Amino acid sequence: MQPIVNTPRSEKLRRSAIMSSHSDHPGSENHGNFPADIRDLPESRPSEIVSLANGEAFDLRIAPMVKRLGDAAVRMLAYNGSVPGPTMRVQQGSEVVINVTNEADTEATVHWHGLRLQNAYDGTHETQTPMQVGQSFSYRLQFHDPGLYWYHPHIREDYGQEMGLYGNILVVPSDPGYWPPVNREELITLDDVLLENGQIASFSRTETTYVAMGRFGDTMLINGDVTVELSADLGEVVRFYLTNTANTRVFNVGFDTARMKLVGGDSGRVEQEAFVTEVMLAPSERIVVDVQFDQPGTVTLEHRHPERTYPLASVTVRETAAEPELTKQFEVLRTNADMTAERDRLDRYRAVAPDKTLAFVAEMDMGVPDGPIVYSCPMHSEVITSDQGRCPHCGMKLVAVAATYTCPMHPDVVSDSPDRCPECGMKLMPSQLVGQAQEHHGDDPTHAQHHATDQHGHAGGHSHEATGGIEWEDDMVEVNRITTPANMRWKLVDRSTGEENHAIDWHFNVGDQVKIRLVNEMDSDHPMHHPFHIHGAGRFLVMSRDDTVEPNLVWKDTVLVRTGETVDILLDVTNPGLWMAHCHIAEHHESGMMFSFTVDP
Repeated sequence: MQPIVNTPRSEKLRRSAIMSSHSDHPGSENHGNFPADIRDLPESRPSEIVSLANGEAFDLRIAPMVKRLGDAAVRMLAYNGSVPGPTMRVQQGSEVVINVTNEADTEATVHWHGLRLQNAYDGTHETQTPMQVGQSFSYRLQFHDPGLYWYHPHIREDYGQEMGLYGNILVVPSDPGYWPPVNREELITLDDVLLENGQIASFSRTETTYVAMGRFGDTMLINGDVTVELSADLGEVVRFYLTNTANTRVFNVGFDTARMKLVGGDSGRVEQEAFVTEVMLAPSERIVVDVQFDQPGTVTLEHRHPERTYPLASVTVRETAAEPELTKQFEVLRTNADMTAERDRLDRYRAVAPDKTLAFVAEMDMGVPDGPIVYSCPMHSEVITSDQGRCPHCGMKLVAVAATYTCPMHPDVVSDSPDRCPECGMKLMPSQLVGQAQEHHGDDPTHAQHHATDQHGHAGGHSHEATGGIEWEDDMVEVNRITTPANMRWKLVDRSTGEENHAIDWHFNVGDQVKIRLVNEMDSDHPMHHPFHIHGAGRFLVMSRDDTVEPNLVWKDTVLVRTGETVDILLDVTNPGLWMAHCHIAEHHESGMMFSFTVDP
C-alpha cells in the first residue's frame, strides 16, 4: 500500500483550484458530455451485505452498467455492479483494507464519509493521487465509532453520485446493549435522479451545471429502485438505517400508519430516544429509527414537504405474529448516559465566543441582456419590477431579463423602447408588468410594479418561516440548469479574516475543542439551505440553532443550516492531517464551496 504524506499548502491550493474550475478548460481532451450509451453493458446486480472481519480485505470495482428505472433502461455507474454498492458490515474497533479499481469513464477517488480514519485514506484529491481509468488504490479503514456511514466519489461528485456511486458501512457496536432490541434491520438509501428522454440527464465533462440549487431529480430512488416493497410480521419491530445520498434534495420521511422511534443519527445513538412522526435528512445525513408494525395491511414510507407528499416504499404487514414479541421494549424511551455527559461538557462553551465564524454566501452574475430590461425572480415569476432588488417571497436577488413595452390600454401595441402609444398617447410599460398587473389587479396595471418595488429590499424571513428555510423543489428549473461556476459562485467566508473557500487556512491541534459558528446569510444573491460536512478530523455536536439550545444531542459529521439560520457546533478534534470541510450539495461543492484545514498531532 503506497504511503501518502500531507500535501504542502501551495500544492493544495493549486489542486483545489483545478477541482473547482471545470469550466475553465473547454479545450481539454475530455470535451463534450459523459457517455450515455448502454450497448454491451452488463445489467445491474442486486445489492449485497458483506460482513468483513478484522484484518480482512475486500475488492470494489467502479464500472458502468445498465439499470432499469421503471420503463427506462439507463447507463449508471456502480460499485461491484449494484446501486447502492455493497453494504459493508464491520465490528467497532476493527480494521479492513478495501482495494478499489477504477473502470469508469473518469478519474476517481472514494471518500469514506464520517469515518475517523487515517488521513491518507480519506479519499480526496488532497490526500491521494486520483485513480485514472484502469488504476487501483488500496484504502485502510478503521472503525472507531458505531453507527451508519457511507462511501461515495469525491471528484466530480455531482456526476458520480447522481450516476449511482454510493454504498453504506454499518459499524456494529462492541457493546451488545448499545441499541434497543429489534426483530431485524433494514438499510434504506434515499435518492433522486433526473431523467430526460429515457436517460439520466446529460453531464458535461468540462463543467458543473445546476450550480444554483443543485440537480433535483424527477424520479425518486429507494435503494436504487423506483419501487420498493417490503414485508413485516404483525408487531414486528424493524430498525431502519436511513441515508440521504441525493445530490441536493432534503428528505422528510415518515410511515403513514406505523409508530416510529428515533434512536440514532450520523455517528451513533441520540441523547434521548423519542417517538416521532417524521425525520428530516439533508444530503449525506444519516438517521436510525425503530418502527413497529402493529396493524395488518399496507404501510407506506413517505417523503413529505409543504408542497406535496411522495410515496417511497410500501410494507405489507402480515397477520402472523412476530417472534420474539418486543412491544414492551419498544415502548421504552432510553436516555443515553454517554450523550448526557456530553451535554454537561457543552454547557461550559455556551457563553464562550466562537473560535471561528463561517458565512454561507452566493454571488450570481447572469449578465444583462441587450436593450430594455426589467427585473424578475427566477423562483417567483410573478415578481417583476423596473428596479433591481430582492424577491419579497424568498429574498433572492432579482435578475435582469429582456423587456418589451406595451400599452396597458391597447395591448396590441408593442415596442422595444418606452415610447408612447400611437392610439392614446399613454407611455408604454414593460410588457411583463402589464401582463402581471392585468392578471392580478384588473385595470390597474401600475399596482403590480408598485407592490414589487415597495418590498424588494429584504423579506427573506417569509421564505424561512413558510418552508422551514429549505428549498424542497427546483422552482427555477431553466435558470438552475444554466448556472455554472462561471456565473454562480458559492462561498464559505471566514468572517475574521475575509478569506473565502480554498484560501481559508485553519490550523488546530489534536485535543482542541473548536466552537464554530455557521451563518447562512439572507443578504446573499440566492439564499438557500446548506448541509455542512466536516471530514474525519473529528466529530461534532450541534450546540444551538438561532440561540436555541439543541434539544437532543448526537455525534455528527454533517449539519443542515437552513436559510437565514445561525448554527453553533463544537468540533472535537481527534485526528491529525489535512482535512476538508464543504457544503454537501454536490454542485455547490464542485463549484468551489469548500476548503481544507490542518490538524497537527
